Amino acid sequence: MVNEATAGRERLRAAWREAYRPDPPYTVSEWADKNRMLSSVASPEPGRWRTDRTPYLREIMDNLSAYSTVEQTALIKGVQMGASEAGLNFVGYAIHHSPGPCMYVMPTVEMSKKLSKTRLDPMIEESPALSQRIKPARSRDSGNTIFSKEFDGGVLILTGANSGPGLRSQPVRYLVLDEVDAYPESAGSEGDPVNLAIERTSNFVRRKVFMLSTPLLEEKSRIQKAYEAGDKREYRVPCVACGVFQPITWKAIKWEPGEPDTARFVCSHCGHRHAEHEKDGLLALGEWVPTKKPDKPNFRSYHLPSLYSPWKTWADCARRFLAMKDDPAQLQTFVNTILGEPWSGLMGESADPDELFNRREEFPIDHLPDGVAALTCGVDVQPDRLELEVVGWGRDEESWSIDYQVIPGDPSGLDVWDNLDDYLSRRWAHPGTANGMRILATCVDTGGANTQSAYAFVRPREGRRIWGIKGMRGARPVWPRKPSRNNKGKINLYLLGVDAAKEVVTARFTKSGPGASGAGACHWPMERDKDYFEQLTAEKKVTRYQKGFRVIGWEKKDKARNEAFDCRVYAYAALQGLLAGGWSLNKAAAKIERETGGQAVLAVKNDAGSDDKTQILPSAVIKEASEPAAPVGKASRKIKRRRRVARSGFMG
Repeated sequence: MVNEATAGRERLRAAWREAYRPDPPYTVSEWADKNRMLSSVASPEPGRWRTDRTPYLREIMDNLSAYSTVEQTALIKGVQMGASEAGLNFVGYAIHHSPGPCMYVMPTVEMSKKLSKTRLDPMIEESPALSQRIKPARSRDSGNTIFSKEFDGGVLILTGANSGPGLRSQPVRYLVLDEVDAYPESAGSEGDPVNLAIERTSNFVRRKVFMLSTPLLEEKSRIQKAYEAGDKREYRVPCVACGVFQPITWKAIKWEPGEPDTARFVCSHCGHRHAEHEKDGLLALGEWVPTKKPDKPNFRSYHLPSLYSPWKTWADCARRFLAMKDDPAQLQTFVNTILGEPWSGLMGESADPDELFNRREEFPIDHLPDGVAALTCGVDVQPDRLELEVVGWGRDEESWSIDYQVIPGDPSGLDVWDNLDDYLSRRWAHPGTANGMRILATCVDTGGANTQSAYAFVRPREGRRIWGIKGMRGARPVWPRKPSRNNKGKINLYLLGVDAAKEVVTARFTKSGPGASGAGACHWPMERDKDYFEQLTAEKKVTRYQKGFRVIGWEKKDKARNEAFDCRVYAYAALQGLLAGGWSLNKAAAKIERETGGQAVLAVKNDAGSDDKTQILPSAVIKEASEPAAPVGKASRKIKRRRRVARSGFMG
């Protein structure tokens, strides 16, 4: 009887202990393996999520688990690593297992809208654990909108880093900051968007902040700064031959000369060459190792180049490197997206004008260089003149400075624009074409002097790809997706990202001279004088501070002239306008290469369509800008008079 009573008390104590035993740690990676379903809409591998596919993400995701003491996690990465999916796993975990207010921030509101429609909504629909907690957007009062997902115990807010009100809408416990290097300098007028968002988490003891991004420029890389502030972890894998753990770095990827398909990961200790099929085994045995003490507690940072990606082979990386290595502008893309490293400034930002002057070379005087496949022109408008440069472009944007002209005259009158119109109608002799080569596209600056006169010139000539442009500072693409018509002249005004264009143009100065060739190489003829190169290198990239925020831009010394630099930037932008319209430079270059190389004729129809004989010009053209383009016949005189009448209405 006593024994039975004792046994009963023991069973009661055991039941009591079991009832009050804390739940075992439940991690984000465990939740994802059990509940996350990948949709065919947004994933190349639809079906159940498997952390084993990307084992390097396990620790990163588990930092975001409710039991973990880690508060902030920063990931600097290459592309195709699955990192954004890890952020979505974190969101799903919070909704299902540990509810609380969440926020997901993309660079712009439009990008957050796209994320919601193409990735978040499919994840909710395909994962029963989430679809049971968030009502369909179709139902009335569902609390499920594009930018807000309500669930028991919390809400998920999606917003853009360019929206100040969105970032300060409410306190949040869980925060994902995706692609932070693409964030604007300021969220409207309210300051740094990263600081604004992180400030929203300050009231929560067990907050979680996940910051991730592919880096861009080192000078303003937010993710690089966060990585340096953390403990800088690297993912080390064991060599299958000697067992030594080491990170997979670019210098350890080696291949036979000219054979990128032979790329292997070479052990730095014993020299064993790991083939691609061994990558999965290496990743499964890898481990994260911190390399420094973090600047503040509970802050971990990670670096993941695309060399670890199961979707990108080492041979892929080698091929991309060989294709981009000779062009600094393209090499930046490789460094950012494959190596997951910030670009450490511009290789050409301190270009020496004397050095570039000494790199001039002899061009043929009777025709364009053989490699030229297209001509573009950049026109800078000054109060008393027009300045322009014609640039020849070859395969992979190799360039030749074909001609530089100053057309004197008052831009508020007609004569200077007539001379420009005649000049842009010219053709240059080329050994690979029978009828010579004309300028395919021209960018005319409208943001300086005589804006309305520039509008009047451009408007009737847009069909000839003579485009009105205005340079805009800041982080924007060289050529816009579409033109703006918010101008009094009612032209298609193209707002150029001049900072980006200047970076590309300047970076390519390092690859110039008689021995340079291939992607991005620059060539200048002996006709260019010292003043041209002084103007070409007049601007430098500088860092300034405005209202406490760091701003990176381009500046020149007072009274220094930079017209040659502007003309080259505009000519490069004209090429980008052609490419944006679907035209292919390399296809044009291939066509030129296939030509038999017959001599160019000297008599062809002019662009106006008359039967007048117009000379095909050699590459060294007029000495005086005011000289006529060609003998003027009766038909061309009529056309010229019509142009004057048409323009008089626009110019008042």
